[in-house]
Amino acid sequence: MFDGIGELLLILVVVLMLFGSKEIPDIARFLGKTMAQLKNATNEIKSEIQKGARDNGMDIDSITGGISKEINKAKTEINQMTNPVENIDLGIENPIEKVKEDIENITGPIKRQS
Repeated sequence: MFDGIGELLLILVVVLMLFGSKEIPDIARFLGKTMAQLKNATNEIKSEIQKGARDNGMDIDSITGGISKEINKAKTEINQMTNPVENIDLGIENPIEKVKEDIENITGPIKRQS
């Protein structure tokens, strides 16, 4: 939407010049109330659609569950492609932990300095 902070600042300056500092809190309050009403209206519409679907015998969970399952599958695949090193099991955690425990047994707990 905005290419940079400069454009946002320019818009804020124009709004300040047009409405003045006394009107901005009223405008913000109005926008907040409007957004809350819009959110409530969309939630009511969503609940009415779900209620109608339940009344007609449709299984909403299977519809949305399938979409969620596909989204999670895609996320997992993307994470595996972008972070291949994290997904490789080198089998070196156990020897490293064993050596760390041996060192702690000999010298005491390792204290990290901040």
